[in-house]
Amino acid sequence: MRYKIAFALGLGVGYVLGTRAGRERYEQLRKSARQVAQNPAVRNAAESAGQTGRQFAGKAFAVVSDKVGDAVPDSLAGRVRGLRDRVGGGAGAAEDDWGTSNT
Repeated sequence: MRYKIAFALGLGVGYVLGTRAGRERYEQLRKSARQVAQNPAVRNAAESAGQTGRQFAGKAFAVVSDKVGDAVPDSLAGRVRGLRDRVGGGAGAAEDDWGTSNT
């Protein structure tokens, strides 16, 4: 109960301070966030993290499918198989089976 009260109090204080900062500060923060997101180093790190995540997901699926066998739905199995093939073959396609871009 104490944590809920502290959370609600923190939320209220954040709201009050945020409204006092106003639209100008919001636009300044938004511009800074956009500049960080467009930084080539940040984009490369995000792409690298995405590829690593896809590789781990493929490995995890292989381990789980070995343990559960045919209990994995065919639609999920097909997506992960395609993803695993694509990660192993490099970043040639613009979009994967999940509908996300790897560029």
